[in-house]
Amino acid sequence: GSSCDKCDFETNLCKAVHGLNGWIRRNGQSDMGPPYSDHNGNESTYFLSLSSEMGSSSATLRTNVFLPTGEEHVCQIRFHYWISHMSGTLMVGLQKHSEDTVTNIWQVSGELQNQWKENTITINSTEKYEVIFWGMVETQRQDETVAIDDITFSEGC
Repeated sequence: GSSCDKCDFETNLCKAVHGLNGWIRRNGQSDMGPPYSDHNGNESTYFLSLSSEMGSSSATLRTNVFLPTGEEHVCQIRFHYWISHMSGTLMVGLQKHSEDTVTNIWQVSGELQNQWKENTITINSTEKYEVIFWGMVETQRQDETVAIDDITFSEGC
């Protein structure tokens, strides 16, 4: 389609992602520790974060299967993320159709001092693939978390 598919998590999941394995959809008012707002500073709009209350120390978010990218159709995925400064890690992986393993294509760990950041990943794949967002914290304290907001997929995805 001409428009990007955007997951802002306001209503639920978007078409491109499925399965909240360990992620919880919440907003800054949900009394679950930071972050206390989404990446625009809004306390009432929704994002995904690791659910410390459920005792979940890692979480996986998987996209649908995307078609191979071409020279005129590069897949770009833009997203906002928030990582607590102690022990949070967010990884983005690529799983190609013919492979069982997930190839890590981007990773960041908790030196970010509790603020929203933005990143864009460009994917080239000659075969069908899925993209996996994997968040993890080493300690299950309430202020230790990883969050994701506003994932946008370009036309090439």
